[in-house]
Amino acid sequence: MTTWTDHTADRPVSLTAPSGIDRAAHHRLDEAWLAAAWSHPTTRCFVVSGGQVLVDEAPDGRTELVMTPSFEAPLTEAHRYFLGIDEEGVRYFALQKDALPGRIDQSARPAGLREAGLLLSPREAGLMVHAVGLENWQRTHRFCSRCGERTVIAAAGHIRRCPACGAEHYPRTDPAVIMAVTDEDDRLLLGRQVHWPEGRFSTLAGFVEPGESIEQSVRREVFEEAGITVGQVEYIASQPWPFPSSLMLGFLARATSTDINVDGDEIHEARWFSRDELGAAFESGEVLPPYGISIAARLIELWYGKPLPTRSFV
Repeated sequence: MTTWTDHTADRPVSLTAPSGIDRAAHHRLDEAWLAAAWSHPTTRCFVVSGGQVLVDEAPDGRTELVMTPSFEAPLTEAHRYFLGIDEEGVRYFALQKDALPGRIDQSARPAGLREAGLLLSPREAGLMVHAVGLENWQRTHRFCSRCGERTVIAAAGHIRRCPACGAEHYPRTDPAVIMAVTDEDDRLLLGRQVHWPEGRFSTLAGFVEPGESIEQSVRREVFEEAGITVGQVEYIASQPWPFPSSLMLGFLARATSTDINVDGDEIHEARWFSRDELGAAFESGEVLPPYGISIAARLIELWYGKPLPTRSFV
């Protein structure tokens, strides 16, 4: 079995650390409570647009999510989403806009989750994940899938209702499996998708199909993409991944074969790596590590035994 080293196993997967935010879902249908919460002087809000928010550098060097009191917020019609309450009673809202607002001091900058998720506090990263997930769903589910009528927002951004047929639609989350596959020699299987740049390798992944267990999905995806059969499957951790609406379910999988046969449609190349081989490939630039925010990076890191090299957000 793969050895899980103490100095890496205790680090949480990005975007999953406790945020200290109570989503308080029981308030979402209480319009009077939401109105009072919005007008409270301690309420804070931020704008989300195209999966991005504004971040700024604090005097102590920390990166912070740019939030304002609700009475200073830009105007919006219906796209105001209640995100929850912290331990001190502060209410948080996200505002969906077509563009991020400008800042007079010009110091704030737009950032997406791949960058901001590594820099923000667990509380602010959790708020951002929630807001980005809602925005993605709201932008792509404006019409009723039952009758085609335009739907309206309800439950503080967490439901869309159809006024024609009465159907209610909820934010979708697509389960996907992602696997660190190792063989009997404790080598790691990494693949490169056809649309990825040369040198970018990561763990294999794919969506769970209807009527399929997650263990079955792991075995099917690995065989379809790389021609490798898998026996033992061990669940490790999950990660919300709103790009646009996935929940990544991370696994360690033990291969029962080693001959690689890539599908050519999704995976262009796959290789087995020992730790020394992967370390040398990182050092030479032959292999680019996955984004540090991704659960793929953590799965590789758990096997590798130390943090992966960092990479830019381009």
